[in-house]
Amino acid sequence: MRMLHTMLRVGNLEKSLAFYCNVLGMKLLRQKDYPGGEFTLAFVGYGDEADHTVLELTYNWGTDKYDLGNGYGHIALGVEDIYKTCDRIRELGGKVTREPGPMKHGSTVIAFVEDPDGYKVELIQLGTQGSAQKQETAATA
Repeated sequence: MRMLHTMLRVGNLEKSLAFYCNVLGMKLLRQKDYPGGEFTLAFVGYGDEADHTVLELTYNWGTDKYDLGNGYGHIALGVEDIYKTCDRIRELGGKVTREPGPMKHGSTVIAFVEDPDGYKVELIQLGTQGSAQKQETAATA
């Protein structure tokens, strides 16, 4: 078994595609309208679905806003240079909600950004911090 995708309901598919593709650098892998159900599915990611976990953006026609609820956490992306990544996200109009820095009670360098619907995306510094992140994840598992 392997994880295939995570689904998010979005209020404006064009804005969400612009954020995930243009700001976070994902690629639109496929998109299909379902007129009978009045919804559109768009799959985005960093690689082919056969080999990578992707993100499914679901747009229900006529619904422009969702309550995020308090059970949802975040999507996490590994980045090579978290500081440059946050600068680029800001330059492209993205919202950085937590500046890069060590996580509470740990040494892994993280940051958080928000997509157009308010979903949180965690950025995790890869490289030397990656091994610390694996140790911290193992310790909390």
